[in-house]
Amino acid sequence: MSLFPRRKLTRMNSDKTTFKAITLSRDEHDISRRDISDSALKVMHRLNSDGYEAYLVGGGIRDLLLGLSPKDFDVATDATPEQVKAIFRNSRIIGRRFRIVHVTFGREIIEVTTFRGNHDSVSSHKNSNKSKQADSGMLLRDNVYGSIEDDALRRDFTVNALYYSADDLTLHDFTGGLEDIKKRQIRMIGHPETRYREDPVRMLRAARFAAKLDFEVEDASADPIPKLAPLLRDIPSARLFDEVLKLFMSGYAEATYDSLQYYGLFAELFPETEYFLCKGDLIDEEIIRQALINTDLRLKSGKTVTPAFIFAALLWPVTRAHAARLEGEGKPPLAALQEASHIAIMEQLKRTSIPKRFSIPMREIWEMQLRLNKRQTKRALNLMYHPRFRAGYDFLLLREQVGESLDGLGAWWTKFQQDNPLDPTQVPEEYQRHQRDRDNRNGDNRLRRRRRGMRRTQD
Repeated sequence: MSLFPRRKLTRMNSDKTTFKAITLSRDEHDISRRDISDSALKVMHRLNSDGYEAYLVGGGIRDLLLGLSPKDFDVATDATPEQVKAIFRNSRIIGRRFRIVHVTFGREIIEVTTFRGNHDSVSSHKNSNKSKQADSGMLLRDNVYGSIEDDALRRDFTVNALYYSADDLTLHDFTGGLEDIKKRQIRMIGHPETRYREDPVRMLRAARFAAKLDFEVEDASADPIPKLAPLLRDIPSARLFDEVLKLFMSGYAEATYDSLQYYGLFAELFPETEYFLCKGDLIDEEIIRQALINTDLRLKSGKTVTPAFIFAALLWPVTRAHAARLEGEGKPPLAALQEASHIAIMEQLKRTSIPKRFSIPMREIWEMQLRLNKRQTKRALNLMYHPRFRAGYDFLLLREQVGESLDGLGAWWTKFQQDNPLDPTQVPEEYQRHQRDRDNRNGDNRLRRRRRGMRRTQD
């Protein structure tokens, strides 16, 4: 069964060049509703029943065509966010720059977006206040609505601009995405430099999709990236933190790291790390790479990963270098490491935020590297109950794995744990307090989230 049928309709894209819009009937594509989230199907059916258009769109369609299992399903519609919210009681409108609706089914969230229109001519429109653009070209606000064809042209890459209707089971391609999937390439819709300036995060998305899908970024879409990479400095640090999680916690972290380095993007996310990597210490490079490999392996085996460990590896070259400098100036090792940790984190916060729930464990992982040097039996027994012992021990093994000489410390701790299994009834009081404090913080956070949810419901 071919994904690329003969039935075509010529339209115009935003650059006034022609392309072929394609509509595939059910017998011309392999997408089955059995592979689509029931929640997404419910959202589309309800919107259709209320007289609105609704399509599954984006990465979910792309992944289904590639034989992958999508993690998320997004819906596009001609209903406005307010109209969507009126239909679904289990929903809330989020965002100012792009207003979207999250429809919640238990722990699953279906993201619903309204078809976006062309903002270029909006200044004379009565709703021109819905669009705002910075001098650099970056879109600060973009809530201009249009048709499904307009929406396709406003999406980033052709492979993400495919639309599936659960109503008549048709698949729609307005930008040549099916052909690019066949060619295994990432291609920007419209003029690449203009689109990157509108939203510099699209450069990170290009690198991420290329790594995830094992695609090539098409030449015209790739060429502007190294020059425009500094535009990422204008992106809010909280948004970049979220992007870093997508880059390194989705199961293809090592390939993504290589892609970021190739396009000159890693230096914009982690400038201090890149500075010390360029000094040529192979241990630093290998620690990062092996941490990302291990992260990929853990995710593939269904194990959990924490941003604290990933950031600990990514910022370790910075911390290690500053700690060595401070020790050389006469500071004791622990004081030097603590000050170096502070320097590394404060410098990184200039680019990406790091919530305290991750930065505090990260510092404890680093400090554990010194504490693990103590091999006295009583001290070692006590240390095993530390909440960050396991992560610190894993980080120690990581350092040895890449060739750092630690005098057999990893093997010693491995045997010591085997010979001295933990007794849950013997947790030292200081660590019991730590656990109670952490549980209280988590409880407070959950209460605040519930209260925020109640306020949104009342609104």
